[in-house]
Amino acid sequence: MQAGPHVEAISAVTLLTADMARAVRFYEGLGFVRKCGGPQAPFTTFAVGGTYLNLAAKRSETSPSSWGRVIFYVSDVDAFYNRATEAGMSPQFPPRNADWGERYFHLSDPDGHELSFARPLPR
Repeated sequence: MQAGPHVEAISAVTLLTADMARAVRFYEGLGFVRKCGGPQAPFTTFAVGGTYLNLAAKRSETSPSSWGRVIFYVSDVDAFYNRATEAGMSPQFPPRNADWGERYFHLSDPDGHELSFARPLPR
């Protein structure tokens, strides 16, 4: 076991799509099982083993180089946030609890790839 906060797993990959209906048909055609969302939704999730593939509708204000985000599960979201800020990094916002049951924050890498660090909230 690693000392201090550490990355435990990739929870999900989120891809942007300009056409949700087309993207949902594509992934369902490959046999992906939809957990929530759908052809008309702004956000759709497919279960992939113990992880997820998310599709998010691309908004007009989204940067042309935006592709989505990778979501990492970490041992302690707040400690991981502190590590990032102490290293001089600038997360988009402090850790917060989400309606979907995770505590998380976002951080972009030097190339602009969005990373999310999260942990399921206790039930």
